[in-house]
Amino acid sequence: MSGSNSGTSGSPGQSSTAQAPVRTSVTIPPGTVITVRLGESLGSKISQPGQSFSATVAHDIQVEGNTVIASGATASGVVVDAKPLGRFKGGAVLRLKLTSVSVHGNDVAVETSSIAKTAAGKGKRTGALIGGGAGLGALIGGIAGGGKGAAIGALAGAGAGTAGTAFTGNRDIVLPAESALSFKLEQSLVVK
Repeated sequence: MSGSNSGTSGSPGQSSTAQAPVRTSVTIPPGTVITVRLGESLGSKISQPGQSFSATVAHDIQVEGNTVIASGATASGVVVDAKPLGRFKGGAVLRLKLTSVSVHGNDVAVETSSIAKTAAGKGKRTGALIGGGAGLGALIGGIAGGGKGAAIGALAGAGAGTAGTAFTGNRDIVLPAESALSFKLEQSLVVK
């Protein structure tokens, strides 16, 4: 028993008292996820490439059990790409990247992966909805009036399927304010 319980002298960093006021630098490793809540609405139709956006950190970022970035810290990012949905082909695209986070009141640049949200264009979906509408119409017409009813039902169903795509297939991407997004650090971040 060689004095491992010496009372006042402990190994550095193992103190049971309050944390020392001196800040040392801490490295947040690459791959760490930073989840933020948007401060404004963003969308494939309402946002422009290069547009900045504001956010707040949703969860504490911890390294070795110590909070390095507190939830509620301000953050900002940039819209990398924004394309509205094409009328009959192409899809909507919205790509975002986090660019800075506030650490102890100072904005610190971050390098994160971008988040991409896409919505498929109406090309393949339109055919499926029109075909599906015609098939459903034919089924209902066949049950109601035999062969002649099936032909009439198919035409009516195809018309209904086409009308439906004007509403259901034409969706741009919209991320309302307060949406939670998670970005992954691509490079380590040293904070003091």
